[in-house]
Amino acid sequence: MLTLESIAVPDIHPNAPLMLRKARLTDIDAISELIGYWAVRGLMLVRSKQLLSETIRDFFVLEAEPLEGHPGGIAGVVGLHMLAIDLAEVRGLAVHPSFQGKGLGRWLVLACEREARDLGLPALFAWTYQQKFFENCGFTRIDKTNLHPKVWSECQRCPFYENCNEIAMLKDLK
Repeated sequence: MLTLESIAVPDIHPNAPLMLRKARLTDIDAISELIGYWAVRGLMLVRSKQLLSETIRDFFVLEAEPLEGHPGGIAGVVGLHMLAIDLAEVRGLAVHPSFQGKGLGRWLVLACEREARDLGLPALFAWTYQQKFFENCGFTRIDKTNLHPKVWSECQRCPFYENCNEIAMLKDLK
C-alpha cells in the first residue's frame, strides 16, 4: 500500500539543467516514483509499473543532470496516449516537487501538443484535478457525458470508475 512515507523522490537540484526526451524502459522506476509521489497526495492517479512498461513509448520525460552533489533524475513526465484517430489523451503529467512553478508542466504539455499536431490530431483530451493549469494551457472543461466512447473503455480499468471526480478537459488543435 502506498503511503506518504513510502513514496519519496530523489533530491534533484532545482537549478539542474534539463533535457526533454522520449522515455526509456530504464526510466520506469523513476516515473513510477514521481507519479506515486503525487498519487498518494490525491493529486493524480497511480500508474502501475506494468502499465508504464506497456505504454512507455507514450511518455516524455524531463531529465535533470546531476548538479552540486545532488543526483540527476526525472524532473517531469507526461504521456500522449492515442485514444482514436481523432483524439489523444495527455496523461500521467507529474513534475518533481523541487521544480514546481517553473513552467515544466506547460513544457511537457506543449511536447504532447507538438507531437499531436505532427500526427495530424484535431484534439487533445485530459482528465485532471488541476483545471486551472489545463485552462492556462488552452484546454476547456467539457461535460463528461460528451466524451468519446474510447475514453470510457479506458476508464473501465480505473479503480475510481464508479466514483470518478476528475475533470474532463479538451483542447481543439485545429
